[in-house]
Amino acid sequence: MQPETAYPVDLKVDYPERRSRGLAILEILGILLIIKAILLIPHIIVLFILTIVYGVTLYIAHWAVLFTGRYPKGLFDFNVGVLRWSTRASVYLTGLTYKYPPFSLK
Repeated sequence: MQPETAYPVDLKVDYPERRSRGLAILEILGILLIIKAILLIPHIIVLFILTIVYGVTLYIAHWAVLFTGRYPKGLFDFNVGVLRWSTRASVYLTGLTYKYPPFSLK
């Protein structure tokens, strides 16, 4: 049983009804992992920069919460967006989905 309160962040991964056997063999051999890692290089570069900005905004949000008692909405949306993007890239790399992650904080 889950509590009735709604959390602002939720992780949902759709279970694939059918998977390709050829792609599964490539994953086992590690070839697909190398290909996916190469495809994710643009994401890694952008996420590296965004992670630095994420650290700065997290520090600012820490002090904002300390003094105002509220997490600023803009900082919250940015931080959640970076975490979503990072999670989508990780899910793609680990083979939980074959859908290429979008360049988006939403």
